Formats: sequence, structure tokens, C-alpha cells
Amino acid sequence: MASTLKNHKTAAAAAAATAGAAGAGKGSFGWLAHVKYEHLMAGISGGVTSTLLLHPLDLIKIRFAVNDGRTASVPQYRGLTSAFLTIFRQEGFRGLYKGVTPNMWGSGSAWGFYFMFYNTIKTYIQDGNTAQPLGPTLHMLAAAEAGVLTLAMTNPIWVVKTRLCLQCNERVTAGDGTGYAGMVDGLKKIYRTEGIRGLYRGFVPGMFGVSHGALQFMTYEEMKNKYNQHRKRPIDSKLTTSEYLTFAAVSKLIAAAGTYPYQVIRARLQDQNHSYKGTWDCVKLTWRYESWRGFYKGLGPNLTRVIPATMVTFVTYENVSHYLLDRSKVRSITQ
Repeated sequence: MASTLKNHKTAAAAAAATAGAAGAGKGSFGWLAHVKYEHLMAGISGGVTSTLLLHPLDLIKIRFAVNDGRTASVPQYRGLTSAFLTIFRQEGFRGLYKGVTPNMWGSGSAWGFYFMFYNTIKTYIQDGNTAQPLGPTLHMLAAAEAGVLTLAMTNPIWVVKTRLCLQCNERVTAGDGTGYAGMVDGLKKIYRTEGIRGLYRGFVPGMFGVSHGALQFMTYEEMKNKYNQHRKRPIDSKLTTSEYLTFAAVSKLIAAAGTYPYQVIRARLQDQNHSYKGTWDCVKLTWRYESWRGFYKGLGPNLTRVIPATMVTFVTYENVSHYLLDRSKVRSITQ
């Protein structure tokens, strides 16, 4: 037994030495070799497509989330249909698409960066062999790291998008300076009046959202891998559209059910109609006045939106990325 243990230690040391030599050969920026623009472009395509189709549901979800029953300036809705009809009647068709520009910028860039960061980190861990399975822990680690990097880059866009979605009247046209005329105007005014901290409101609960993405990607990747292994095919084999849709829906449902409360807290912190001392103050007040139900306000509209949005995003990403990567391979062979 001692001999066997010694052999294992020797093998492990040799493997570590080999890995260290390989890492030294790659240099400090060896991970750059795994960055592929195809994942960025495919992620942007998926995010923009799903946003254009489903933005009204996102707007309604945000308005439900910030409705604490204590703020008079926040409109009251009886349900999803009531909210849709009320917004359409009072604010017109354009009212349903308030905040769509920053939402497209935010969703497109977030999905683009997320998929790029995630695949770069994952491929680096695999040492370039995309057919090598990582397992749940490493999938979650790669997704969490990608989530932190993406959030740091896109949080200001989400703040503007939230506030534009919550503009329930035409204050901007009145010229009183309290509203936002668009994404750029919103970024300027928030920075001018609230500074960098204003642009990063909701960042702390947004960090909890990293767990949402990590859980979703881990579930999605593991389902794809197990399915391909069951079919005795490489884990990076292309699936059918219906298979991508199914795995995307199931993974999103699991992640959304487990991590939704952070989205409510984040939206309330970003809403200029509410005043909280910080994340913990928002949590305490929500629990005091609304109990556990307050943390799940807007869950119905959210699931109605995010499930099809994720399905559209993922199936668009998978097909576009496979197309772009295959085209790159063909181009590199013919050159």
C-alpha cells in the first residue's frame, strides 16, 4: 500500500512539473490564445435578439419588483395582463419599450462578454481540448469568474436601463431635468449627480447574481455533456435546436427559482424612487413590510420572460458560434 501511495505521489509530481513547464512555455498571457471573437459575436447576437422580442416583459418585471406598496409614485398593477394594458393605455406602445436601448446594449454586451470570458476560461482550464469534460465544480468556477468580469463592465448600463423602465410619465419632455432622455443622457446625469457610486448601485446584490449564472451554466453544460456522452459522442458535438431549447429552459428554471430574490433587491437599490442606506437595509425593510413574498415580487413575469429569452439567446448563440467557428476552421485550412 505504501508503495502504491509513493507511486501516486511520484506521478502527481511529474504531472505538476509537466504542467508547470507547459505554463512557463505559454508565458504569463498564454490564456490569450484561447480568446475567440466568435463567442463574443454569437453572444451579442443572442442577447440582442431575445431583448427585442421580450423587452416589454422585462419592463413589467422591473415595475413589479420595485412595487413595495409604500411608494406613491410607483404605479400599481393587479397582474401581468393588467400591467401590460395599463402601460399601453397610459404610455402607448413606446411605453412598453422604455429602456430598450440600454437593455440591448446591456444584454448584448453582457451575453457577448459572458460567453467570451466563460469559453476562454473553460478552454484554458481544458488546455485547448474542448472535448475534455470539466465536471460541475470547474464549470461553476469558470461561470462565476466570467460573471464577475461581465458585471464589472456592464453594471452602469443596467442602472440606466432600470431607471428608464421606471419612468412612468413624460417628465423628460417637461424639461424639469429629473428624467432621462436616453441611455447616454442617463449615464451623464447619474455620473454628474451621484458619481461613480450611482453608476454601480446594485453592484453588491448583482454579485449574488453571479451565483445565478454559475448555477445556470453548470446545469446547462452538465446536461449537454451527459447527453452527448450517453449518445457516445464528443461533449462539444453540435445538438439540435430542440435539444438546445430544452436544456436552456431547464437550466434557467432551476437557476431563477433559486436566486430570484437578489434581483428584487438589486432593482430596488437602482430605483431612484426608493431610498435605502444599503443592501442590508433594503433586505431588512423588504422583510419587515412584505415578508418573504416581497423577495419574489415579479417572479411570474420574470419566468414568463427569462425562460423564452434564455431559450432564444442560447439557441442563437449555439448556432451562430458553431457557424463562425466552423468557418474559421475552414479559412485556416485553406490558407
